[in-house]
This record gives sequence, C-alpha cells and structure tokens, in this order.
Amino acid sequence: MKVISGTLKGRNILGYNIAGTRPTMDRVKESVFGTIQSYVPNSIVLDLFAGSGNLGIEAISNGAKYCYFIDNNIEAIKIIKKNIDTFNIKDKSTILHGDYNKTLDYFHNSNIKFDIIFVDPPYKYEIIEKVIDKVIEYNLLNEDGIIVLEFEKDKLKENYENLSLIKNKKYGEKYIYIYQK
Repeated sequence: MKVISGTLKGRNILGYNIAGTRPTMDRVKESVFGTIQSYVPNSIVLDLFAGSGNLGIEAISNGAKYCYFIDNNIEAIKIIKKNIDTFNIKDKSTILHGDYNKTLDYFHNSNIKFDIIFVDPPYKYEIIEKVIDKVIEYNLLNEDGIIVLEFEKDKLKENYENLSLIKNKKYGEKYIYIYQK
C-alpha cells in the first residue's frame, strides 16, 4: 500500500494486514482522489474508521490542512501513529481511539466541522446511514463539504436532507458514493 499522489507520493503505508480492517485498494483510492482533488487543498478532513490512515494520509499528501484519524481498533491506532511519525505529519494530524458515535459527539460538542469526511467502516456492520444521519444532525460538514463512503451491502438514497449524491461507482463488490452538502 502506497501514497499514490502528492508530496508523499510513492511512500509505503504500514498496516495492510491489521486484523479487522480492509484497506482501500490503490486503484479505488486513485479514482476517488481524482474525483475529489479540487476539494482537498487546505481542507479539514475526518478519516472515520481510519484503519492504517490510508485515506487521511493521501489527503494530507495532496494538500489537506489537517486530518483527524479515528478508529476503535487499538492495533490500527498504533499503526496510524507509526505512519504519522514516519511521514512527519504530526503537525497536521490528530489521532483519536474510540467508537464512531462517541467521536462524532466529541466533534459536535467541540464545534469541529469538516470539508471532507471519509467513511469506510467494516462492511459487516452496515452502518453507513447511521453515520450519515449523525453527520447531518450534528451539522459536521462545512458548506460545499463532501462525504466519501465506501461500502458493500448498505442501500443508500440519492439525497439525504442537505446532502446530494454527486458521484457513485462500483469496484467489484465495493461501492463508492460521494455526497456534497
């Protein structure tokens, strides 16, 4: 697993084999970042269910101002910390170990909003709509912000209140949906 573009391009990302995680494939990541490249510079990013930190690191490599990495798996948190140290991007990163509900509550209570939210939970949970609902309820996206969702079996709608589907694509058994506020 490598950083595919930007200032960290070609660098290896640790954590391909963290138990309980499933890294976004490089070709999927390349397609997603090709689609969202105009949103990334100077953005505040949330990498929810971060795993190795793959998506957030790619965002920082492409000019994101700051990224919050969230995961409930302590092994994933250790790998994210190693990756952040290796890439020398501690000044652009916060790593939080915890459940997605509690961390979304924290962002709401701290009045922290995002330009880009990556949501890539373990497929077996089928919780994408719960995350979308909470993002909307807590108003966690800045105006014109996007939420990038990777899933397998969830059934999603074209629109959710103030979110409109701007892109969707299937990669094998995986789907990527991108909504904009």
